Amino acid sequence: MAESEFRVKSSSTTAIAHRPLVLVNARLIDPAKLSETMGGVLVADGLIRDFGPAIASANLPAYARIIDCGGDCVAPGLIDMWAFIGEPGAEHRETIATATMAAAAGGITTVLARPDTNPPVDEAAVVDFLLRRARDTGRVRVLPLAALTAGLDGAEIAEIGLLQLAGAVAFSDGARAIRNARVMRRVMQYARDFDALVIHYAEDRDLAGEGVMNEGEFASRLGLAGIPREAEAIMLDRDIRLANLTGARYHAALVTTALSLDIIAKAKADGLAVTCATSINHLTLNENDIGDYRTFLKLAPPLRHEDERRAIVAALESGLIDAVVSDHNPQDVETKRLPFTEAEAGAIGLETMLSAGLRLVHSGEIPLGRLIAAMTIRPAEILGLSQGRLEVGAPADLIRFDPDEPFVVDPAKLHSRCKNTPFDEARMEGKVKLTMVAGEIVFEAK
Repeated sequence: MAESEFRVKSSSTTAIAHRPLVLVNARLIDPAKLSETMGGVLVADGLIRDFGPAIASANLPAYARIIDCGGDCVAPGLIDMWAFIGEPGAEHRETIATATMAAAAGGITTVLARPDTNPPVDEAAVVDFLLRRARDTGRVRVLPLAALTAGLDGAEIAEIGLLQLAGAVAFSDGARAIRNARVMRRVMQYARDFDALVIHYAEDRDLAGEGVMNEGEFASRLGLAGIPREAEAIMLDRDIRLANLTGARYHAALVTTALSLDIIAKAKADGLAVTCATSINHLTLNENDIGDYRTFLKLAPPLRHEDERRAIVAALESGLIDAVVSDHNPQDVETKRLPFTEAEAGAIGLETMLSAGLRLVHSGEIPLGRLIAAMTIRPAEILGLSQGRLEVGAPADLIRFDPDEPFVVDPAKLHSRCKNTPFDEARMEGKVKLTMVAGEIVFEAK
């Protein structure tokens, strides 16, 4: 789909601008109740004004714009808690304009931008820059993650209070783990005083060493250095113990192993303020997909054994895993079309997150409501956002999608600036037909 397919509200008369919009004849997905009903949604002034079986074409005012969904699903817009957006400093990989274009096409209405940019998001001025750029060039909501430590160097604590006042919604050092436990303790104590959420990428870099894929038999057969799953679990266990010590709110950015799930389960059973997410890649792919050194599937954390993937899927189905993220990390051709050991880790994922997740629904591994909840209301609850809900008075961030419409992923048609998708030429089902942010249609498929 071309950029011309994106439609934004024009500066027409006030009457037209405030014209109610109604989605009718839809399967309404309520992530809070994990339920589905046939009906419609009435949108006015950027909010959900009413929804349910009573919303139908026959009982609506003549001046309302009516969209017949033809039995398609309507759900809250997706919230992606972990995505790299190139601005500032890596615009050759992605910009707010291209990232939000891809997000809108994928049904994502809110994106959390990682802070490991150049310069990093460790000053209030950079937070303000991101918010202004998102306002001016973005098609969906972009919320800044700010740094936990100055320069992301893991030594000096960033000014969490000032960054929060500037508009940061949570705090992270991006894909860099804080090695020093004393620094991490102080970070958590400082964050706790501001009721700030700490989002940490758990990996012991020393144990991971020069590894480039999951440690195991398959890595040995390929002759590649492996990363043991303990590299994730050891750091996560440390973090949970520090969260218990400090009382901080802690979110594990990515959990990908059964060892990590055991740690999270115990923390939740102990009543700690701990949540976690996993990536759509680790839910739907495993290390065997790397095949003959396919660098588009070199990720961080690495793709795991099939047994680990199944454990992650089961944890999502049970609710142990709170959120699903795209782990969007665009890399250009020069850094991907290299020998596997030299290629950069990362893959784009904004535009394919929902359709990839629907693979689990079609295979019977995850109910549709649970998948949507992990991409909407649970991230919203963790971040304290009003989006992600099908409720009267909630922001009208909505998507319409057909969960069964088949298509083949064509990288050339994806809207991200880089094309390093792990689903290159994959057959998928589930296409987004409309994306709405605050009552404005920002994407509509032709």
